[in-house]
Formats: sequence, C-alpha cells, structure tokens
Amino acid sequence: MRDEAAFVEFAESVRDRLRRTAYLLCGDWDRASDLVQEGLIRVYVRWPRLVRRGGELSYARKAVVSAYLDQVRRRSSTERPREDDHTVASDEDVATTVATRRALVAALEQLPPRQRACVVLRYFEDLSVEQTAAVLGCTEGTVKSQTSRGLFSLRSMFEDSPYGELVEGAVSW
Repeated sequence: MRDEAAFVEFAESVRDRLRRTAYLLCGDWDRASDLVQEGLIRVYVRWPRLVRRGGELSYARKAVVSAYLDQVRRRSSTERPREDDHTVASDEDVATTVATRRALVAALEQLPPRQRACVVLRYFEDLSVEQTAAVLGCTEGTVKSQTSRGLFSLRSMFEDSPYGELVEGAVSW
C-alpha cells in the first residue's frame, strides 16, 4: 500500500538537492527539473519497497543519475544543440562567484557523461567511492579511474584560465 503523503513529503524535501545534482550533470536548469521529475517517478513506482528497506534518498539520487545517463544515450534525432543566446548578459556582468560557477559548469559539460557523473557525485554530492559505484552500478576501480580522468581534464581546462585559481579555491578536489 502506498503512503502518498509520505512520498509527497519525501519528494518535497529532496527535490532541490536532486535538482542541483541534476544541474551539475546536464548544465541546464530546465533539463535538471525534467531529470528530477523522471527520477521521482522511478522512486514513486518503487516507493512501498523503498520505505520497507530504507535508502529512499540514495535510490532517488541513483534514479536521477540514471535518467541523465539514459537521456545522454538516446538523444533524439530531432533534438539539436542550440547556440548560446548572445542577447543575454555575459558572465562579465555578474558577480565573480557566479562567473566562476558558470565556468565550472561549462567545464563539466565538456567531460564525458560517466566522468561528469563521477566528479559530481564524489565532489558535489560528497559521496564515497563505494557509494558512487553503487549509484552508477559500476566497480570502485571504474569510479576511481573516471574521477581521476575527469579531474585531470578539469584541471587542464583551467590551467591558463582566469578562473583557474578561483575554481581551485571554490572546489576542493
């Protein structure tokens, strides 16, 4: 039997956290909302079993990451990446922290999906190697190697960047 009120309470309490994680994975707030919605649908389907066993948050996190990875794999032929809108104010008009965050998100967008997922889960969600492996359904060695490659790529992207020092200070990797 489903406890609708308990599910709604759970969903409302974790929605913002899951959305931030989804945003770091995909780099778009609207897509992040869609990913969270898809993840919460998956949680709802398994809700009675999850409540009995516990681990609702870790299943929800895994569902959001899986939704992201599924979406990356099955890009529709009708979807086309769009150019940046140059009518919107640029990062130079925004506070340093916002510009730094945007630079970091842009760098994350350049990482392959698996590396991005590892870096986000390890350093933004603060999960252990074991927890990250469980969320991604892979071995701990894969998490370590993908995280290492992702961090190396991020560091090399910021080597000659004006945001290099800011990003190093903002994210302790």
